[in-house]
Amino acid sequence: MPSFGVRKSLSKGMIVDTGSCAFVKYASVILDLALDKPLDYGILPHQELLVRKGVKVEVPVRGKARSGYVFDIKNTSPFPKIAPISKVLSEELITADLFELAQWTANYYHVPLSKVLKSLLPASVRKDVQHKQQLYVMRAKTKEQLRDMCVALRNTHTAQAEVLEAMLAVHKGILLTELMEQTGVTRSPIDSLAKKGLLILDSVRVDRSPLVNEEYFKTRAKALNPEQAASLVKIHAALDERRFETHLLYGVTGSGKTEVYLQAIEKALQLGRGTIMLVPEIALTLQTTERLRSRFEGLIAILHYRLSAGERYDEWHRIHRGEAKIVVGARSAIFSPVKNLGLIIVDEEHENSYKQSDEAPCYHARNVAVMRGKLSHSAVILGSATPSLESFNNTTNGKYILSKLTNRADAATIPKVQIVDMRKEFEKVKGYTNFSEALLAGITKRCALGEQTILFLNRRGYYTTLLCKQCAHVVKCTQCDIALTFHLGENTLSCHLCGYTLSPPPTQCPGCRCAETMKYKGVGTELVERSLHAILPEIRTLRLDADTTKHKGSQQRLLRDFATGKADVLIGTQMIAKGLHFPQVTLVGVLNSDGSLNLPDFRASETAFQLITQVAGRSGRGATAGEVVIQTCLQENATIQLAAKQDYEAFYAEEIAVRKLFGYPPFSNMAKIAFSGPNAQLIQNFSAHMRQKLIEVIAADFEILAVVPAGYAKVKGQYRFQFLVKGPHIQGIKKALEIVQSNLKVPAQIKVLIDIDPISTFF
Repeated sequence: MPSFGVRKSLSKGMIVDTGSCAFVKYASVILDLALDKPLDYGILPHQELLVRKGVKVEVPVRGKARSGYVFDIKNTSPFPKIAPISKVLSEELITADLFELAQWTANYYHVPLSKVLKSLLPASVRKDVQHKQQLYVMRAKTKEQLRDMCVALRNTHTAQAEVLEAMLAVHKGILLTELMEQTGVTRSPIDSLAKKGLLILDSVRVDRSPLVNEEYFKTRAKALNPEQAASLVKIHAALDERRFETHLLYGVTGSGKTEVYLQAIEKALQLGRGTIMLVPEIALTLQTTERLRSRFEGLIAILHYRLSAGERYDEWHRIHRGEAKIVVGARSAIFSPVKNLGLIIVDEEHENSYKQSDEAPCYHARNVAVMRGKLSHSAVILGSATPSLESFNNTTNGKYILSKLTNRADAATIPKVQIVDMRKEFEKVKGYTNFSEALLAGITKRCALGEQTILFLNRRGYYTTLLCKQCAHVVKCTQCDIALTFHLGENTLSCHLCGYTLSPPPTQCPGCRCAETMKYKGVGTELVERSLHAILPEIRTLRLDADTTKHKGSQQRLLRDFATGKADVLIGTQMIAKGLHFPQVTLVGVLNSDGSLNLPDFRASETAFQLITQVAGRSGRGATAGEVVIQTCLQENATIQLAAKQDYEAFYAEEIAVRKLFGYPPFSNMAKIAFSGPNAQLIQNFSAHMRQKLIEVIAADFEILAVVPAGYAKVKGQYRFQFLVKGPHIQGIKKALEIVQSNLKVPAQIKVLIDIDPISTFF
């Protein structure tokens, strides 16, 4: 661990010997730098009461001021000369339990603690974005005095009289902006009244809550069916005894898992304990928040990446102060500073979006949630209609407690599923078609009945490829190794990885320069919407994908429009496949169910099963029975057949046997070592070198696969290679990595990313 015997004075540039400073104690500080160990600094007498675990401090590092967080307080330090802490910048930001969680995360996911702390604290909190301040206007005189002045000013100063009249109607005061909007005046007459001593203008803090203008309706707890009640009894017992337990709530789509969550949260609140509820998508955040507000208004905070820096800052501090007792958010919300935490819920626990894969720490929020539950003696609920194989396997070995919800709630029934062989449909029309006869008939019928339809296609854009018929050249991104997607609305070819656009699209082949040979291929959601309008001109559609939800609030607006019946058909990507509840939807069409089955990834079948089952589950969630049409060219595929039957347990039995046979998780542990940089040959050589070094030090019962290009071999100008390490336990993999990394210098051009328990072994 490094120490600093001398430091340069930050104000005058002087060298000061700090070896003889009379420090009362010493602080271990984690810096906002990529260092894997804390550094020791001295606490001066006047700092003793201010420096505690979790506070943010400023310290000298090689003559520069750096910020960091106090990790530990101790009476001695092994180093003879220690620099003092320069400044104390905040009160406690990271609590002791969160520090413990951060240490576990850093250790398990093999990453420096400083990087984990960046996940613990939003950027706006680390950079100390300030609270929003607004001017508040109050009466400085009695109402009678203001009424007299209002009459006196009526003919000479009309604007001032308008302001006074408005101020007579308010209870205590009003925000300046609201007063100006209400009266239609500028600030000048208000300032004049303040100078006359009639009004007071004072600065107040305003929370930038994302919930302020959202509508909701108050609801009461619903009566539970026997299966729901039985699962809740087990959860209540854990809450009453402040006992850590992980409950897997496995329930078919529409079985009422959310009502169990709500009543569990109510119990936690009665016990004076807080709740974290994780959801995988912003769309679910919004719908979940609406349901929570209907029961627990004023106690909820939201955390997700679509919030502005100011909104995130305010929400985080509301949680930190203990004002918000329920936190709803995406994966990083698991690190929120909830006071007296008692319940953690991970909805749709199987979702891949809970795993951070593109930067360190490559943590899985579900696994961190279970560990946080253990450290805080909280009950943990993992909910899904299609649990991950790892979670379901944990119920068979006693790690998790299983509760089943086999029936839909509120008298709703499981939808009827029809599998359509698209090869026969192509024969009928003598070419390609997006819609089978069965699906078009179903859409027409639903529109006539005033019911709604969801169409799912996991590809956005209009066409997915532009190629030359003569030389087979595909127009690709200049920075990424993927085909550009055509978007009709903007008349552009666009890369969905880096955002590169080509407009207008080329009319002659960039390869052979031949004219009139360019052809578009592949179908996206934009083309599906246009094709549907061509067949059924009167139909009202909405499209939900990354193109239509670029702007803040757009996703919420589209979902609300569909929920209120402003469209007959919702067309979307996987955004619409997860947990959304639309009682009027009685038909779901899965347009291409084959795509993810063809990926060379051991999770491909699991992902395809989950996606088809989840999107099918959007149908028939109200009083009217639902129907699902699955269009496929792989009609006999076992995964599609089992997804059509919504038979998760049969799929689990089949898939877990394959995993065991080939030694894949959960019967082994795995790490993906990923490399990226601008020089493909250099990366390939270095990755092969590191692989060889690992082979030399790792135990014999571990397997190291060959170096291969990643599924996306080039992204944003960076070439990408990877290899997998597989073995009986994660400790053996990390130990070998530590040995190799300590003796291996990584070239400056290359970035190495260690992904423990990777979700994808292909991309």
